[in-house]
Amino acid sequence: MGNELPRSPLAPVQLEQLAPIAGVTLAVAETGMKYKGRPDLLLCLFDEGTSVAGVFTRSKAPSAPVDWCRKHLNSGSARALLVNAGNANAFTGRHGERAVQSCAKALGRVVGCSPEAVFLASTGVIGEVLLTEPIVSCLEELADKADQEPWADAATAIMTTDTFAKTAHASARIGGKKVRINGIVKGSGMIAPDMATMLGFLFTDADIAPDVLQAVLSSAIETTFNATTVDSDTSTSDTVMAFATGRAGNERIASVHDDGLRGFQRAVTKVCRELSHLVVRDGEGASKFIAIDVRGAENDGAARRIGFSIANSPLVKTAIAGEDANWGRVVMAVGKSGEAADRDKLSIWIGGIKVASRGAVDKNYAENQVVPHMRGQEIDIRVDVGVGKGRAVVWTCDLTHGYISINADYRS
Repeated sequence: MGNELPRSPLAPVQLEQLAPIAGVTLAVAETGMKYKGRPDLLLCLFDEGTSVAGVFTRSKAPSAPVDWCRKHLNSGSARALLVNAGNANAFTGRHGERAVQSCAKALGRVVGCSPEAVFLASTGVIGEVLLTEPIVSCLEELADKADQEPWADAATAIMTTDTFAKTAHASARIGGKKVRINGIVKGSGMIAPDMATMLGFLFTDADIAPDVLQAVLSSAIETTFNATTVDSDTSTSDTVMAFATGRAGNERIASVHDDGLRGFQRAVTKVCRELSHLVVRDGEGASKFIAIDVRGAENDGAARRIGFSIANSPLVKTAIAGEDANWGRVVMAVGKSGEAADRDKLSIWIGGIKVASRGAVDKNYAENQVVPHMRGQEIDIRVDVGVGKGRAVVWTCDLTHGYISINADYRS
């Protein structure tokens, strides 16, 4: 499927172009295992000394590549990343483990590194055996042609039901040295905040210790990938990894207390936020991008849970798809969240217009005020539950007939 679906109406006009990252080379291939006429295999090679960090799904049924990456992440060092699309290599038992080992060993031989320095990710159908021969057979050719340029191809090669490739970049200064960060991501369905999206990868030339990189990535994900949802379903393959080559020439960041870390943290968070929003904008069948700002909660965690109760409600999402300002469904979602809320202080705004206040419809509200906003592609909902100072923002999309059509036909 991947490239057969119509482009999301929420897609950016053009793909953000990424500049080279020193110490990173890339190459893609068409294995033909599922998709025809498009790349479905990505190889990234890293200079020696590259730091690695990762955050993975909290699903109790993780894929074999997730298990492999978790096992070897503590080494802190990476030489290669291999990603295939079309087959998740999840729920495939011992065969899945052997497939991961076979690919890691083969790529290790090609690169000249241990298998433990090779990281892998897979995305696609769950429960289908991954054939390794089409992957292993093209590794030498991929390594030979890898260069610094094909970022757009890399973003395309990891797509499944995505309708557009997704990239983002940022830069920061560490001790007077400019460092670059590039990011690519794939995701469209089976997206819920149980760490991230399906697959996302960040690359930087910053010189940064693995444990510090891990802290930066984990922090960035909490307010970006973990603040998004498309359909409330958590993938078996959720992976976000970061690779830092150290080629920027900055003085090495070895501590989370380093003065140079603040700007770098902001830049990584910016990349993660942009990527996570692109995933929501490519939500399967989506026609509206929705921001939900919850305030007045008991604490920030409670605000987030209320936000997701609203964002994951099929009734809220379908009302928005139908351009219906049915704020009563927002009230319902707040009430079912299980978090503290004062019914008689509850207030709701849609598109900046107060529709409900003090537990009832606002006395100045007329529905025709909100109609133009509901007809747009960017929907803003703000809720104040009136019990404290907790606040959180989450992002989602609407639920249309398109979502059903895509997922009813996913394996065909």
